[in-house]
Amino acid sequence: MRTRRGISYPRAHVCLDDIVFERRDFAGDNMACRKRRRLSPGIAGKRDFFDVLPDDLVISILSKLSSTAACPSDFANVLIVCKRLNSLAVRPLVLSKASPKMFAIKAKSWSESAHRFLKNCADAGNVEACYTLGMILFYCLENPGSGASLMAKAAISSHAPALYSLAVIQFNGSGGSKNDKDLRAGVALCARAAFLGHIDALRELGHCLQDGYGVRQNVAKGRRFLVQANARELATVLSSAATSNNFTRSWLTWSPHPIPHPNPRHNHRHQAVPGCPLLSDFGCNVPAPEAHQSSKFLAEWFGARSGVPGPGLRLCSHVGCGRPETRKHEFRRCSVCGAVNYCSRACQALDWKLRHKAECAPVERWLDEEGDGGEGNGAVHGNDDVIAES
Repeated sequence: MRTRRGISYPRAHVCLDDIVFERRDFAGDNMACRKRRRLSPGIAGKRDFFDVLPDDLVISILSKLSSTAACPSDFANVLIVCKRLNSLAVRPLVLSKASPKMFAIKAKSWSESAHRFLKNCADAGNVEACYTLGMILFYCLENPGSGASLMAKAAISSHAPALYSLAVIQFNGSGGSKNDKDLRAGVALCARAAFLGHIDALRELGHCLQDGYGVRQNVAKGRRFLVQANARELATVLSSAATSNNFTRSWLTWSPHPIPHPNPRHNHRHQAVPGCPLLSDFGCNVPAPEAHQSSKFLAEWFGARSGVPGPGLRLCSHVGCGRPETRKHEFRRCSVCGAVNYCSRACQALDWKLRHKAECAPVERWLDEEGDGGEGNGAVHGNDDVIAES
């Protein structure tokens, strides 16, 4: 074989018995091989069955792997096996079927390559990637336009968490001013997400109906939605526990013993009360459901920044949320103690049963950090269900 300039390549002498490679340079001197040559199947006398597999079959196998991956490393390890798997694993068909756990990226590991990977998955039509990247762009990378666009793309495909997140944005006017709030749109998005089985959306819709927030007040119907949300949440926990063989009969029985506070430091100051999981959101006998990967990312992202998303801004006090304010006084505060704030009524109800009920103590008067009322969305009553505007 000749190069473009007409010069012949140096010949290589191959010894098949000892598998020793010997090359000669242009001067005719021996030159050691730095990289071991891979012999073709015909020369070695063996067949490489992976090379003869059609691409469609390999892509089908990779699609199944990506849809069942339990963590990002399960899929990343495939990319480093060989060049062929590396090229086939990033095909749109494979990325479109990636499981939500494949996007469980740690905030401390966030990089341009992770951003590019999520973007490729979103472009391939993966709705979970659209939602996860949309939340990161909207709240962490301060790009609300692109973030809301990606969440809307996922919502069009009936992605329930994306519909609920857009509802929270509409309720609070996130990314804009107080005048950008659209309560009717928030209620409509919550109703659609609740229809798809999203528990927090069903609970939020129940509070809206019970309080007449963005919809005509209907206390009986709102209360019925709240009971349905609690029942669905309990069913979800029990089904997951049955799958993992962690079911305990005490979850379904009355607990006469005080329930300890999640933070051991507060147990000596606040006396917990007995409760029944059937009458609670969670936090009594039933363990809290696992938070979404995007919520975990938000909590880790702002936790690494001392829990302060920006000057004068606050995080939602519910530990499973992670949403930050996008402007001052965006979230509601507890009208009893004023020490906690929430992005939604659903987060308030969950955090009340999980943690805040043991901490909330009335004070005579509390003011915002800035010393004025600001443009907040009102106060949150420190009780089980009611959230009213001030």
